[in-house]
Amino acid sequence: MSRLNPHHMMGWITAAAVRHPDDLIAHVADRVHASKPAARKAVARLVEAGWLVKEGSQSRPVYRPGLFRQVVASYPLQGLVEDVPWERDFMPNFVLPPSVQRMAQHVFNEILNNAIDHSGGTTVTVSLRQTPNHVQLLVSDDGRGLFDRIRESFAIDDAQHAMLELSKGKLTSLPDRHTGRGLFFSAQLADVFEVHANGSNFQRRGWDGGGWHCGKPLARQGTSVYASIALDTERTLDSVLNVWSTDRQGIAFDRTRVPLRLLLSTNTALDSRSQARRAASRLQQFSHARIDFSGVSDIGHSFADELFRVFAGQHPELELVAENMSPKVANLVHATISGQA
Repeated sequence: MSRLNPHHMMGWITAAAVRHPDDLIAHVADRVHASKPAARKAVARLVEAGWLVKEGSQSRPVYRPGLFRQVVASYPLQGLVEDVPWERDFMPNFVLPPSVQRMAQHVFNEILNNAIDHSGGTTVTVSLRQTPNHVQLLVSDDGRGLFDRIRESFAIDDAQHAMLELSKGKLTSLPDRHTGRGLFFSAQLADVFEVHANGSNFQRRGWDGGGWHCGKPLARQGTSVYASIALDTERTLDSVLNVWSTDRQGIAFDRTRVPLRLLLSTNTALDSRSQARRAASRLQQFSHARIDFSGVSDIGHSFADELFRVFAGQHPELELVAENMSPKVANLVHATISGQA
């Protein structure tokens, strides 16, 4: 009976209901090699739980997916192209608001493509779930892990510092094939976004100012990326792209944000010029950078001077905007900018 545990059926029952609305009981029984009475009982429990809707007559029932939907599928990475799973295996089984569907497709394709091109693994597993309130994506590969790849490509050994660079955008180990937009914009589109790799986890919550936080990592090989989008969100793909484009047309990606929280470690303040140079790394690729001091209660004179006088003076074409500063930090930053510190 464990093979007909409704929980174990959630990853495939949605697609089964779409393909077998008139003979779902027979299909379930055949799929798991169970009796029809056992299949009927399991399907009834899924109806009660909101995973299926039963219509038609008692003798000729017709089933369709309910408010809860999910598809889970695994693929060999060799030769995989990201648009085929979306169009063939996933999207036909979901009913999403058009703007949410567009964002979900974008995130799905970008994250799956990252696994294909960067993971160095053999297999990827994709789960897409719809609830009454959200659509949730999880993409997990069995490769080397995102932060190990960054360590090799950019000599960044610390996972927090690697995440800092990823959070700025335009970081890619394959510049001939990628622009470093995928992970950045996928995170911006989601209400919740998480990256698990190499024993580290970083989380972004859209309602929490969009900053990145360290979390509890999954104990598994490879990289897992989770994204959740609210079905009633007012965001659209275009509105998010426009935020990070100076002309607000969403074509150029020339604005970024630097979450200084990712430079902090236990009992360590932002005090040195080397920390400031790390914060400023690659910002000359943009025309506008927001320096986010969320979670930073104190900084040193050397950090402020290196970032807001030395680096800013070397790149006058770049607009640096400090935000979310405590009064103490704001006083030092303003004094540095005005030449009084």
